[in-house]
Amino acid sequence: MHVLTRWVLSHRLFVITFWLVVTVVGFTLVSRATGALSQQSSVPGGAALTDLKIVHAYGNGNALPIVPVLTLRSGTTVDGLGVRSRLRAAFSRIARALPGSRVVSYGTSGNRAFVSHDGRTTFALIYPNVNLSDADVQGAVEGALTHTALVGDRVHITGLTLLAAHSNGGSGPSVLIETLLGGLGALIVLILVFRSFMAIIPLLMAVAAIPTTFLLVWGLTAVTDVFFIVEYLVTLIGLGVAIDYSLLVVMRWREERARGLENAVAVQRAMETAGRAVIFSGTTVAVGLLALVVLPAPFLRSIGYGGMLIPLVSVAAALTLLPVLLATVGPRLDWPRPASGARSSRFWTAWSRMIVCHRRPAAGVGGLILGALLLVATSLTLGQASGDALTKSGDAHAGLVALERAGIGQGVLSPYEVLVQGRPPGTLVRRLGRLEGVRGVVAPPSPSWHRAGSALVDVIPTEDGNASAGKATLRRVRQLAHAQPGSVQVGGQTAEDADFIAAAYGNFPLMLVLIAAATFLLLARAFRSIVLPLKAVVLNVLSVAAAWGVMVLVWQDGYGSQLIWGIPATGAIVTWVPLLVFTFLFGLSMDYEVFILARMREEYDATGSTAEAVVRGIGRTGRLVTSAALILFLAFTSLAAGPDVNVKVIGTGLGAGILLDATLIRMLLVPALVSLFGRWNWWLPDLPARLLRVQPSPTTADDVVERLEVSA
Repeated sequence: MHVLTRWVLSHRLFVITFWLVVTVVGFTLVSRATGALSQQSSVPGGAALTDLKIVHAYGNGNALPIVPVLTLRSGTTVDGLGVRSRLRAAFSRIARALPGSRVVSYGTSGNRAFVSHDGRTTFALIYPNVNLSDADVQGAVEGALTHTALVGDRVHITGLTLLAAHSNGGSGPSVLIETLLGGLGALIVLILVFRSFMAIIPLLMAVAAIPTTFLLVWGLTAVTDVFFIVEYLVTLIGLGVAIDYSLLVVMRWREERARGLENAVAVQRAMETAGRAVIFSGTTVAVGLLALVVLPAPFLRSIGYGGMLIPLVSVAAALTLLPVLLATVGPRLDWPRPASGARSSRFWTAWSRMIVCHRRPAAGVGGLILGALLLVATSLTLGQASGDALTKSGDAHAGLVALERAGIGQGVLSPYEVLVQGRPPGTLVRRLGRLEGVRGVVAPPSPSWHRAGSALVDVIPTEDGNASAGKATLRRVRQLAHAQPGSVQVGGQTAEDADFIAAAYGNFPLMLVLIAAATFLLLARAFRSIVLPLKAVVLNVLSVAAAWGVMVLVWQDGYGSQLIWGIPATGAIVTWVPLLVFTFLFGLSMDYEVFILARMREEYDATGSTAEAVVRGIGRTGRLVTSAALILFLAFTSLAAGPDVNVKVIGTGLGAGILLDATLIRMLLVPALVSLFGRWNWWLPDLPARLLRVQPSPTTADDVVERLEVSA
């Protein structure tokens, strides 16, 4: 670090020019980078392959249908004179208006599964041609149903794709506005922290890091698909991370200057201490994200590749651009400068002394709160968000309400598609229809449902796939289908979700082991300890699990989503969201662990007292960690302000996780546990020390004093 900082300071013009050029180019190409991001989330498993086969052979499918819902006027049922013939004419007209699509309804099949118990509400399933847009389909359906003498009847067009599209395009700030909101909140916090014009420096780091990351992401899209969620993560997580890293360095620089060091020496000292912590922090975040590559989902791997760039670019800016700015304009911007720059925070010093004196009760209280959230997290349900949670307005929502009021429910929005090859589907249809949880089974004889020796069978469940009953129905359908002679494959969105959960979460232990092992080795070298990194990894895992518990309470159970956003309980968390929250939160939370424990290690080496190391470490870093956490929380709050429900859930999980980690974990459990472990915190035997290429750590305060006297 000493060599790098000297080189950077001796090549100031080159460093400034480099960052200025890449920042300007990055801003210029941001729109191209975001335009190159993929909207497709390909998933592993047999169901996804089955759906691809259906699309290839039939030109339609795409797992989820469009669902027109027709409620007949009062006093009329589908059994009325001429009603079915009118329905048949209407849906036949839809089929002609949507060439290459598949359409099935009560009018064309006579299957009562498409009719409510009172006979007044009926629906259809439309699998549009892959080349048709949702707008084309809606226009054709509306035209067909409004020109078939159905006067007085109510027609709505719904479906999970339309509900999600309305959610994604609903009211809410754009990514740019979200970033500006997050930046404004960060600026307010920075002004309160610095009380000088120095507050602008961390924001300048973010201004340089974010467009540079987009530039690299654009280059990455030339090699592989990158999922669109990376756009949100680069802007808002990049904003928080870049500010956090620079905040750590600037605070240490001010501290060294307050002690009377000349500015260039203060910069060098800050980089050798805080800069080193930034390297370890950024590396742990990058390692956590890179671990996504072991999951068998291309879109998650792309998030790992793209997300990894965020901390790496932020670290690069903090190690090169930041020391140049501090060495040149830093003293002039640090005005008016507080006189207390060399002193610990009175509040956090008093707080840490209280924790040290009452470490067992403090650890107990923190453990109880953490345990309660972990218990809630055990009820996490993975699946698609319920239709009610996707949108509360529009025609698609009105159609969903009509289905629910008629007693039909949401299960019909996600039927199972069964591809039968080499045999007639008649026997299978009859057997599937007798299964528990199946509302109905249809296998229309029309050519659009039969191609090249294959046939399609649609199984309509009574419950949606998130419910335990819906999952049991899928298992029964798959067991029966796979027991049939010939080739019988089950597709559909619910089946795809089940396959993804089995594949991705089956590999989750491997990802967790890789992250934990890499993080442990990095921190063992940083802290020269066996116990401290082990404790850090365990607490980080528990912290993320607690954040999952918050997502369950707020979104899955609806205790916060309804109150804050007016969105009812989702009933489930989308399958890939907890994985994404885990990888980002694991690394981001570890930042604060590194900030605190690095300072505790430094103070312990100077004093030889664990209690004094805790008090001085928290006293010096408490204000920094809470301020940095507040900045990240504001960024994630901006993320949760967007219109997309999944992005809201991600923002909620990350924001809650950061607050929990910076308060419950780092300011309560960490000092309490470090104080309880005493001398064992610093234990690093000779053999591991040689392997890590660091000096072994003593295990007693007397050893420390002796070594300090010898070195003196």
